[in-house]
Amino acid sequence: MRIGMGYDVHRLVNDRKLILGGVTIPHETGLLGHSDADVLVHAIMDALLGAAALGDIGKHFPDTDTKYKGISSISLLTNVCNLIKNKNYIIENIDATIIAQEPKMAPHIPYMVENIATALNLPIDKVNIKATTEEGLGFTGQCAGISSNAICLLK
Repeated sequence: MRIGMGYDVHRLVNDRKLILGGVTIPHETGLLGHSDADVLVHAIMDALLGAAALGDIGKHFPDTDTKYKGISSISLLTNVCNLIKNKNYIIENIDATIIAQEPKMAPHIPYMVENIATALNLPIDKVNIKATTEEGLGFTGQCAGISSNAICLLK
């Protein structure tokens, strides 16, 4: 068995969509990044890649490569799934946390779980996503950005 941990953070800016777990969430700001800047999916990808000793998302999908400009992170997650399978690993479970002061994530989490489980060909009960605020503290608490942590178990 192998455990992987991932973390990602992106700045909130105007004129960008807010996409988390492959879900477009209505909000006045969105996350800045080369791809769709989906911090949740990026953290999950890094956890999976780390558990399989395959490096990180920057190694596989560099932000200097124009083919990844604006790309859906869910499609990149499917590529990571294939890398994991090619090393003969099975994903046992994923647990992730979104850290954001706003917007409220609870209404969107079931759709995020479904998108991630589908991209990884997993039953829904192997993916858990939760959200928390930082009670107004730090850059997430001041609505300057959103971050996410993820952990996974491979066998």
